[in-house]
Amino acid sequence: MKKSIFFIFTCLFTVYGYSQAIYESFRSIKLDQSRELKIQLPRNYNKNVDKIYPLIVVLDGDYLFEPVAGNVDYFSYWEDMPESIVVGINQRKTREDDCRYDSAEFLPDLKGAEFFEFIGQELLPYLNKTYRTAQLKIIVGHDYTGNFINYFLFKDNPIFQGYICLSPELAPPMAERITNKLSTSSEIWYYLATATNDAENIKKEVIALDEKMQAVENTEMDYFFDNFDESSHYTLVGRAIPKALEGIFEMYRPISKKTYKEVLLTLEETSPYDYLVDMYQTTEKLYGIKRKIRVNDFIAVSTAIEKNKNWSELEPLGKLAIKEHPDTMLGYYYLGMFYEQTGEPKKAMRAYENGFQLSEVAFLTKDYMLDKVNKIKEDFGW
Repeated sequence: MKKSIFFIFTCLFTVYGYSQAIYESFRSIKLDQSRELKIQLPRNYNKNVDKIYPLIVVLDGDYLFEPVAGNVDYFSYWEDMPESIVVGINQRKTREDDCRYDSAEFLPDLKGAEFFEFIGQELLPYLNKTYRTAQLKIIVGHDYTGNFINYFLFKDNPIFQGYICLSPELAPPMAERITNKLSTSSEIWYYLATATNDAENIKKEVIALDEKMQAVENTEMDYFFDNFDESSHYTLVGRAIPKALEGIFEMYRPISKKTYKEVLLTLEETSPYDYLVDMYQTTEKLYGIKRKIRVNDFIAVSTAIEKNKNWSELEPLGKLAIKEHPDTMLGYYYLGMFYEQTGEPKKAMRAYENGFQLSEVAFLTKDYMLDKVNKIKEDFGW
């Protein structure tokens, strides 16, 4: 039954996803053996030669790769997260040895220590050299591997900034170690999940860890937790992965109707224009990716400016729109509105005329811009 569920789940994501997996055999000196990798590159990876991408490493790649890769492809298609490179490590025959820890210090031991070094000292350098990876790197694990991914968190400068920890079978002191580390960590995303029908011992330990984490006060770290009702140790994976990606990439998403109503329209100490600039500067810092400001985000901000009649903000907004989208009429439309509302009709008319010569965008058409010009001429008898 479990295998059937995962087969259907995998097929759904395979159909959804446009990108196809690349299969590679990687020879490891640390492990003295080859490991099978599954790699999904973003759509148009080969065309966007100057673009870099976050890296998501998936342990238990033999069954966990497809749901992660499918969600990443789907979310990035709708711009709810950046396009990312997903790499799965198959462990069907080796996962217990790969995740082995000693019974004294409860740290990676024997094959577990070798696997830890393989990821940090061999695999990641290879991926960074071979593919265009960004600064942001995320690792995903489930039960045994869900415990194992935490060992990377304990390094002084963790090589992963995001951890998706699905129903982990925690080592005895792991909860305390995680809590202590995340109490002082900065720029770390940590997602933890269990379910009401999870294995009882796992659920108990995970809930206890969440209780410890609720007491942590650290604004430099982002922590997310889910306890899914009526899901099992296996089915929670399908619900947890999208929730984890939503949490980690919350700042990346377009300005929503809720943000427009509850944030942009109620700003007091800053302006909608400053909010827009800060939003994109923050996402660049967090995710290591510089991106063009979305047209829809410009429209949300300009609508808030018009609603509150803060006309002076339209001038910097227009200049920014010209910089970000120079081939469209968007920026000149905002400049035209600014001049019109501040009593400079001739400048407004020239701005609309300049915009008329450029490409249409969103609600702006050549007829609309021409109407703006003719209306000014009519009002002033020109």
